[in-house]
Amino acid sequence: MAAAIVEGAEKRGLSLPDPSTFNAIPGHGIEATVEGRSLLLGNAKLMRDRKIPLGGLEARASKLADDGKTPMYVAIDGKPAGIVAVADTVKEDSKEAIGALQKMGLEVVMITGDNERTAKAIGRHVGIERVLSEVLPQDKAFNVQKLQLEGKKVAMVGDGINDAPALAQADVGFAIGTGTDVAIAASDITLIKGSLRGVVLAVQISRATMRNVYQNLVGAFIYNILGLPIALGVLYPFFGVLLSPLLAAIAMSFSSVTVITNANRLKRWKPQSV
Repeated sequence: MAAAIVEGAEKRGLSLPDPSTFNAIPGHGIEATVEGRSLLLGNAKLMRDRKIPLGGLEARASKLADDGKTPMYVAIDGKPAGIVAVADTVKEDSKEAIGALQKMGLEVVMITGDNERTAKAIGRHVGIERVLSEVLPQDKAFNVQKLQLEGKKVAMVGDGINDAPALAQADVGFAIGTGTDVAIAASDITLIKGSLRGVVLAVQISRATMRNVYQNLVGAFIYNILGLPIALGVLYPFFGVLLSPLLAAIAMSFSSVTVITNANRLKRWKPQSV
């Protein structure tokens, strides 16, 4: 958001003097001194903590939030000065990817530090019903843990420094390849592209692989359940049937061939289109 604001100011030809003091307040905003004036830029929590009266700015901020934008209040020398609104651009394929995950029987939850109005507006846009908003950076891992305590297996998708603890806490961590190195190091799976389609593909591949493993186990058990009693002579008292070592070796080889052939079917597996 900071980079977006600076870029927007530069496009408008505004001069950007360096601050003489600067302090980042996690989950709230920043405070700085620029050319002898005290500046605050952050959310409503920061303004309340510093007892800045917002007046009519709150109504304007609510409207911006309903449009899916993140409003940030600006205060100069302890007085409200305006609002800066920044909107994340939702990737074109995100809604389709989220819909595909939901069709696969997965519950999609959004965890964000945005205010509740903005978060719910974005959630509605992409089809996410459960939204955990106004989550401080240090609390993301705690929220993942709460989901796990509900009995859920949690896969976390993130790309920032603040996401790293949550990625490590989750049962499976997905890091966006275009994100930070810390997030990539904390994750279990790194998606090369910055698209949620990669999550859908990873789940499809995993399910296809496990389905193949279960098929191989069932096949191997059937061979052993049928072959072992015969090899032990269970049928000999009744039918005089024994399994010779040669036939046992052939059956065992055929079992291995069956398992390997079934496993090789994954080479021809095609993911479902999103």
